[in-house]
Amino acid sequence: MSLRNRLSEVGQSIAFLADPLAFFGRVLLSAFFLNEGHDQIVNFADTMSYMEGFRVSPHLLPLVIIAEIGGGLMVLTGLFARPAAIVLAGLCLLTALFFHRGFDDADQVIHFQKNVTMAGGFLMLAAHGAGAWSLDALIGRRRRPPQ
Repeated sequence: MSLRNRLSEVGQSIAFLADPLAFFGRVLLSAFFLNEGHDQIVNFADTMSYMEGFRVSPHLLPLVIIAEIGGGLMVLTGLFARPAAIVLAGLCLLTALFFHRGFDDADQVIHFQKNVTMAGGFLMLAAHGAGAWSLDALIGRRRRPPQ
């Protein structure tokens, strides 16, 4: 059997798992933002000071928390997952640009790359949707007229 045929078979096997993979991918993507949003609420004053240290207005923190928790819940449940993914991709890129530009520090380089990579994952979610195991799919099935 040729390599091309073997790779095709592997691709078909993975496609069979598309719905559970999309669900678990959404769980992993959302867990980070739900945790961060919670931490920012608990450490509100410290987070505001951190933002000020980077010359970012601390008045943006409530919007960030809403985006992280609201967007995280939307991605988790798959409800309006595409627009939420776009918002969270933007948040990841802005976080990388404003807070992780210290490329002389290996930790900051890793954080920068992590944020850019997460943005890529969110753009994939925005492009392909939340999958069949989502509220978007459930609502879509209920809205279709019977055939």
